[in-house]
Amino acid sequence: MINQTNVKYGKSRSAIRELFEYGKKRKAEIGEENVYDFSLGNPSVPAPAEVGEELTRIIKETDPVTLHGYTSAQGDFSVRKAIADDLNARHKTELHADCIYMTCGAAASLCITLNALLNEGDEVITFAPFFPEYAVFTANARGALKKVDCNRQTFQPDVEAFKRALSERTKAVIINSPNNPSGVVYSEQVIEELCAALNEHFEKTGKRVYIISDEPYRELVFDGIYVPFIMNYYPESIVCYSFSKSLSLPGERIGYIAVNSRIHAFADVYAAVCGAGRALGYVCAPNLFQQLVKRVLGKTSDMSVYRDNRDRLCAALTSYGYETVQPDGAFYLFVKALEEDASAFAERAKEYEILLVPSESFGVNGYVRISYCVSADTIERALPAFKALAESYK
Repeated sequence: MINQTNVKYGKSRSAIRELFEYGKKRKAEIGEENVYDFSLGNPSVPAPAEVGEELTRIIKETDPVTLHGYTSAQGDFSVRKAIADDLNARHKTELHADCIYMTCGAAASLCITLNALLNEGDEVITFAPFFPEYAVFTANARGALKKVDCNRQTFQPDVEAFKRALSERTKAVIINSPNNPSGVVYSEQVIEELCAALNEHFEKTGKRVYIISDEPYRELVFDGIYVPFIMNYYPESIVCYSFSKSLSLPGERIGYIAVNSRIHAFADVYAAVCGAGRALGYVCAPNLFQQLVKRVLGKTSDMSVYRDNRDRLCAALTSYGYETVQPDGAFYLFVKALEEDASAFAERAKEYEILLVPSESFGVNGYVRISYCVSADTIERALPAFKALAESYK
């Protein structure tokens, strides 16, 4: 018999992907302009001009055999050094090239890291709401995902609940800030309290727990909000990063793992990352885009577009009677459903051609996620439908 777990995964896409596919079908039926698709976190802002310029320059100036050839398994040395140097300059870390492992986006980074760290039956804690694939990635690495709820007023992690969730089997904690789906940035106070709790846990049990920071939205923040960089707060930390959002390159699948140089038994941890990449076949990320990101480090797409979308959508939905969590970053709005069953609410929204992801996918009940990485025109055209949806509950 073939692997039935993977059969299940293959036959049942994530709720986000199911809704995205529904949207494609519906657009073909009634026209793209008549469907208000807020399903997928697909950047709508073009990549910075420098991306196209540098790509053209790389292709013109680089020997094709070299450009399209293999790099080292963990990535080109010069690329890894450039990323380490950039992180050191921005965050005052002490990373070097052999702290970095190049990957095909944040998903590959997470899969490699979890497989590097986990043994059979180890537990991974994360905070609800969370990206649904954490459960799949953890299970594939032979671990068990344990969720801890966030405060429902602020959507900051509940530190006391986190302390109660820690056990002898806890191996890692996944944090995601700015958060998908809430858009909330975890505060410095909360990060410090989480780290203090893990230090206390180590003192009591002798068990080291790693923090895995999933950071595809690191640069996508508004209003000068500070995003704590986990390596400055906790040595047992690993960052999983993607350029998909900051550079609007989701389809190019390029990112990296950064292992804190201060982590205990650094050489073994980095070797485990390299070994997991080898075992999973995640070696030699695309060379062309490795060379690209080296040249555009520090550049981002125009994030002000997402801020404007957030402000317009929040103001309008609030005036219609929706309750929203004000996002500090990313490009998601977490909205309280107008009935207890979020899935039923999302189904009713389809009657108005609005595509929303119900919150059960993210580990909580009673909310829907709106991905507002769409055109301003799409938002304006969708507002009457959102208003009509709200009025249907009165």
